[in-house]
Amino acid sequence: MAEDKHDHERMSFGLFQREQRSLFGEILDWMLTPLLLLWPLSLALTWFVAQGIATKPFDRALEFNLQALTQFVVAKNKRVSFNLTPQARDLLRADDSDLVYYQVLGVRGELISGEGDFPLPRDSETPEPGQVKLRDDVVRGDEVRVAYIWLLRDTEPQRLVLMQVAETKGKRSTLATEIIKGVMVPQFVILPLAVLLVWMALVRGIRPLNDLEQKIRARKPDDLSPIEESYIPQEVAPLVSSINDLLTRLKTSLTTQKRFLADAAHQLKTPLAGLRMQAELAQRESNPQDIRSSLQQIALASTRATHTVNQLLALARAETTGRALPSARIDLARLVMGVVRDSVPRALEHGIDLGYEGPEQLPDDCLMDGNPTLLQEMSRNLVDNAINYTGRGGVVTVHVLFDRFSGVQILQVEDNGPGIPENERELVLQPFYRALGTNVDGSGLGLAIVHEIAQQHGAAVMMEDAHPDAVPRGLRVSIRFAPRKPAGE
Repeated sequence: MAEDKHDHERMSFGLFQREQRSLFGEILDWMLTPLLLLWPLSLALTWFVAQGIATKPFDRALEFNLQALTQFVVAKNKRVSFNLTPQARDLLRADDSDLVYYQVLGVRGELISGEGDFPLPRDSETPEPGQVKLRDDVVRGDEVRVAYIWLLRDTEPQRLVLMQVAETKGKRSTLATEIIKGVMVPQFVILPLAVLLVWMALVRGIRPLNDLEQKIRARKPDDLSPIEESYIPQEVAPLVSSINDLLTRLKTSLTTQKRFLADAAHQLKTPLAGLRMQAELAQRESNPQDIRSSLQQIALASTRATHTVNQLLALARAETTGRALPSARIDLARLVMGVVRDSVPRALEHGIDLGYEGPEQLPDDCLMDGNPTLLQEMSRNLVDNAINYTGRGGVVTVHVLFDRFSGVQILQVEDNGPGIPENERELVLQPFYRALGTNVDGSGLGLAIVHEIAQQHGAAVMMEDAHPDAVPRGLRVSIRFAPRKPAGE
């Protein structure tokens, strides 16, 4: 039942899982969406522009007709009359597509000629004699364009005469429609063509990414060589550079792991072979003393193998997971004192005088950020290494130094043993390397672990003679931790 529920939840998650984004689709959307949104706006603007273009020539013609008709408005014997000639009447009826209306009002507002139901200008409008004005209006249910003028004639008393000429908007609408058709029809052809060209350009532009994908897919699993950047577009170059950097680090990591596994197998082979040989000898022996001796050798070999395995695990943890482990505020003095205290029994067993010099506790503003498990492992390996290589009766001293002003902290472990030649000090930091001329049992991993953990914490490892003027010179290993960055940096 629980499994069915789990399968159902997994299936539901798969159904509602967000689809993967498409770079091609997003670019296409961002290119076409403005185009499709601006197209209706372009049509609307074209409509208004076409209306203005179609109105202007007919307005001028309407003004011309009005000016021509004003010549027939005359004042005789102080009275206004409108004497329309047959030619002028034909002018008003010359257009077959539109109707023309006119009206002449006398000085007292009486109708002299024309339509009596012709709408008047607004009452708020101030008459300006001799100036032609235009407005839109409605005559007998038809939308018209009206041109009107106030005329000053010699009458008694002297007043203004209003003359208006109106024309329906058939020709104007026809011309505007033709203009819009002339603009819109090509747009209906151009828009799909533009969309097609945008799509083709985007396909061509994104082709290098497809080629890059094919080249990466065609690679063999063990091919970690850098990707060729000569044919990569400039915009994709940072991504390819990051991938090449990742491939380089991955290749280095895999090489390190392969070498580590090979060295680990080689190092474990000797104690395991010794265990097998001693076990075979114990099976053949009948003397209890010889069997006891073989068992002691088996115990010693198993101890060596266990130590080697523990060192290998410590090195692997430092190399692969050091940065992922949690970090905390650490008092280096208290941590090192704990390691020294735990190492005292082993030092007494080897006849070593192990001591600590330094503060018992660091101030709060001198605490460092680090992983306590790894730092403890590093300190223990330094102390163990000094105990192993310092002869019986030797002295091993652990120091913790700090500068409150600069924030620098230094861990030092010095001994009066044989030391390490200067030309081998870089080599002993490599896994499984052991200094020449030493007969001490070990795995050759102690200082390699110290070096790796120090790097994880941004610290530097330095080695020098502890007693340059004495014989033996001894060894001083110093771990210098960088100053702690102030908060906010």
